[in-house]
Amino acid sequence: MSDANRSIGFVVILVLYLSIGIMAAAGCVAIGRRFLRPKLEQVFYGFFLVMIAAFYLAFTAYFQIGTAWRMESLAVVAFAVVGATGARVPALLILGYAAHGLWDLLHELQQHGACSVFAAGDATTVPLAYGVFCAAFDLYIAVYAYLRRREWIAAWRARV
Repeated sequence: MSDANRSIGFVVILVLYLSIGIMAAAGCVAIGRRFLRPKLEQVFYGFFLVMIAAFYLAFTAYFQIGTAWRMESLAVVAFAVVGATGARVPALLILGYAAHGLWDLLHELQQHGACSVFAAGDATTVPLAYGVFCAAFDLYIAVYAYLRRREWIAAWRARV
């Protein structure tokens, strides 16, 4: 197969995963707004950040990248703290999702040799275009949290 065909295929995969990430986030937002009150919605997004960060530990185990455990574990702990605190503080939720989107992109770029932010073996392998999908999802949720922050703050201040 020629390099041109391979590149075209890769671009198509990236566009599809980007689209699916946006659609998944839009669906998550629609369902969350429909079924969760503002406080619970914010708590949901805070703990969802913890769960999606933990995917990197699953990838480390699955792809058997033993040298990545330390860095990936530290990142999961950091995102867990931010997510748990963001369940009550919208600004942290916004920053946490934006940072996780960047984390996803860095893994994707590292895997394709487009950057060398991590030392060799410090980052786990991810499935093809996973970083693009997840970054699209994360950045969508970060923007949504920014737009929703006033309602969440008001809900926590209300005495009901």
